[in-house]
Amino acid sequence: MRRLLLALIACGTWPLQAQTHMQHSMKMDERPLGIPESRMGSGTSWLPDTSPMHAAHVMVGEWTLMLHGRGFIQYDWQQGSRGGNQLGVTNWVMAAASRSLGGGRLELRGMLSVEPWTIGARGYPLLLQSGESYGGAPLHDRQHPHDLFMELAGLYERPVVGDLALSFYVAAVGEPAVGPVAFPHRPSAADDPLAPISHHWQDGTHITFGVVTAGVFTRGVKLEGSWFNGQEPDEQRTGFDYSGRKLDSYSVRMTANPGPRWSVSAWYAYLKSPELLHPDESLHRYGAAALTTQPFGRRGRWASALIWGANDQIGAGQPSHSVVLESNLDLDGTNAVFGRVEYVRKSAQELVIPSVSPTVEYDVAALALGYRRTVGTFAGLAAGVGARGSVNLVPASLQPEYGSGTPVGLAVYLQLRPSGAH
Repeated sequence: MRRLLLALIACGTWPLQAQTHMQHSMKMDERPLGIPESRMGSGTSWLPDTSPMHAAHVMVGEWTLMLHGRGFIQYDWQQGSRGGNQLGVTNWVMAAASRSLGGGRLELRGMLSVEPWTIGARGYPLLLQSGESYGGAPLHDRQHPHDLFMELAGLYERPVVGDLALSFYVAAVGEPAVGPVAFPHRPSAADDPLAPISHHWQDGTHITFGVVTAGVFTRGVKLEGSWFNGQEPDEQRTGFDYSGRKLDSYSVRMTANPGPRWSVSAWYAYLKSPELLHPDESLHRYGAAALTTQPFGRRGRWASALIWGANDQIGAGQPSHSVVLESNLDLDGTNAVFGRVEYVRKSAQELVIPSVSPTVEYDVAALALGYRRTVGTFAGLAAGVGARGSVNLVPASLQPEYGSGTPVGLAVYLQLRPSGAH
């Protein structure tokens, strides 16, 4: 098909405007070894090639500029004394500029979020969530906001011989080779406004202040390793968290895309003192994931992810595990249904249960189901309205804290994203 289009252009059978558009589209889709742009997830992770890209592109000289992002204006209600309610806006926006350079491809990225102001330093209510801190105390039953600076990075990829290429990623703020594609960027979570409660078992390093990653890849397989700062961001969400920090952690990740509809990965990481409130605790984090995106009907897509992640705190005994199955079924380009089922083993320290030993562990789970409908487009943005209901499962020993064995939650939202899909 591509050869036919080039022949038509060469023969002058297309108008100049169409020729220019097609040439620009080809340039935008070009990556080393012919890997499509749609494969690129967060950081250096891979998605299935058939993943949708909701983004705006423009050519400026030799540079291809891309802008994409997502926002949810949401009302979030979570049941009980450990829950709460909030009207807020979760969001991120990313700009990237790429061009050919030295026989390879250079990409510069910047990603920002205004969540420090739109949902505040405590984040939004989310039952059974844990991780990071506020006011010098661990956050629990709330999802922390993303930092103002989510990514400031450069990626260079270059073929070296045959079907073999190298990559080098340097980030003042970025994502090391740990975990699957981060949840804000997974097609399987595209219409879910709330984070997984297993976030800090799987993709919690997606905002890291100081990352260096090197990789080698073919058309279908990539092996990469990272050297990075293992500490999580502090509660001052608008600055750069470098004071007293260094590159003290490492990871390795293998990813394979056996076909255009699948991407599977496995990873291991050593994290030095990730929790600011417990600097004497370090851990191993490992896991595996399978992501798929399939066509559905004439205009729809079905994206799913199965993710297992574990934290193994050094010197603490047995590792704690998590499993997530999430899916987003876009029925026709207008209507979508989505869901998430997850299990995590969390400690009393993580859930802040003061009445028992901090080493006591609990098996908790969450089930969510939602619906989104696109209602219109304006100024290059698609607007959708949606709702998400959840049921959380807690053991009998936790019911006095949560007031029920099945506390529930509800979120309603207006979603905004670029209207173009590639």
